[in-house]
Amino acid sequence: MNRKIIADIFLIIAGSFIFALDINLFVIPHDLSEGGVTGITIILYYLFQWSPGLVNLILNAILLLVGYKFLDKQTTLYTVIAIVFNSLFLHLTEGWTLASNELLLNAIFGGVFAGVGIGLIVRAGGTTAGSVILARIAHKYWDWNISYALLFFDLIVAFSSFFIIGAQSLMLTIIMLFVGTKVMEFIIEGLNPRKAVTIISKEYDHIAKEINCVMERGVTVFPGYGYYTKAPKEVLYVVINKQEVPTLKKIVKSVDKEAFITIHDVRDVFGEGFIDLAK
Repeated sequence: MNRKIIADIFLIIAGSFIFALDINLFVIPHDLSEGGVTGITIILYYLFQWSPGLVNLILNAILLLVGYKFLDKQTTLYTVIAIVFNSLFLHLTEGWTLASNELLLNAIFGGVFAGVGIGLIVRAGGTTAGSVILARIAHKYWDWNISYALLFFDLIVAFSSFFIIGAQSLMLTIIMLFVGTKVMEFIIEGLNPRKAVTIISKEYDHIAKEINCVMERGVTVFPGYGYYTKAPKEVLYVVINKQEVPTLKKIVKSVDKEAFITIHDVRDVFGEGFIDLAK
């Protein structure tokens, strides 16, 4: 195996362990719930005291058999690893305790642990099966944001636990899921949100060369023209990190103070220099 695959598997195992800690340290001891298959696992635990690790393994295995065709081979392999280790860690950490009676604090930290755990697994290219498979399907075919698609499917299961855990625990569970979604989004997308920049300038060639040399970023040039003047114009398009915006502005200003610039937020950037398209 190459180093990247080893690193991915390490992230998946670490994420599985952190997610198991979320369930056994924060969720079950404080009568909270969860979303997806894990939420169903917890409901069955509350009702029948069935082992969360074993039930999680069985239910996720069934869902993976149904949904594997929507995942590529690598994602399927990574998902199997995530399911096995998550179920194992759920079993090994069963009974672990953390001395804290602050329900809101436990809900918040439960969300943080869940977000980090699932985020690491998804970032590595895997899933925890269950609703994560549904979220990846929604992302693949309808371009839904994975984090919010997961929140949608999780809330469906969470609301179904109302008659078991009660209103207060359900409200805390919703807070936990929301925190988990934001943390997971941060883990998946990272610290550097991307910006797409469009530049229109007579000195387009000079600006493009400066961006290549100073920022080491590729630039795409589109031919265009002004609608009113019909004069031809060259349009530059470049994707950069948020932190690189001041540098880009400085380059453009030094070359052409009359240049027209628009800066857009972009959610996902795949390709050389960014995220592997296979993920």
